[in-house]
Amino acid sequence: MKMIKEVYKKYEEIIRYLVVGVLTTIVSLATYFICVHTFLDATNGVEIQIANIISWVFAVAFAYITNRIFVFKSKSKNYLKEITSFCASRVLTLLMDMAIMFVFVTLLKGSDTIGKLISQVVVTIANYIFSKLFVFGKKEKESRE
Repeated sequence: MKMIKEVYKKYEEIIRYLVVGVLTTIVSLATYFICVHTFLDATNGVEIQIANIISWVFAVAFAYITNRIFVFKSKSKNYLKEITSFCASRVLTLLMDMAIMFVFVTLLKGSDTIGKLISQVVVTIANYIFSKLFVFGKKEKESRE
């Protein structure tokens, strides 16, 4: 048990990020699949991107709150700057998501489900890197200065 606690302590932030990342992915995928199975057509290139954007909005709102509170434990009072940086980094990964979906589904005629799952893995890794380096990581540097 002591070893498990030591491993958790050493990788606490990454573990918390992965848990929040899984929850954020569930929010994103659930929103996406609700869209394409109720009012949008997954075979239509424009509508698949609309579903992506809707799922992104829900996932980003959930991710910001959970990353701020549970993962990076931000104490910043400058919410506007922090959320702007967070959303800007998420726009970059949204564009990555859209590009992956366009190539995999529209150009290669692959499954939108497999394409979305592949995209989510790539996006989750990129989101952690951006959050750590550009959004919440700055607070650690500022508090040390």
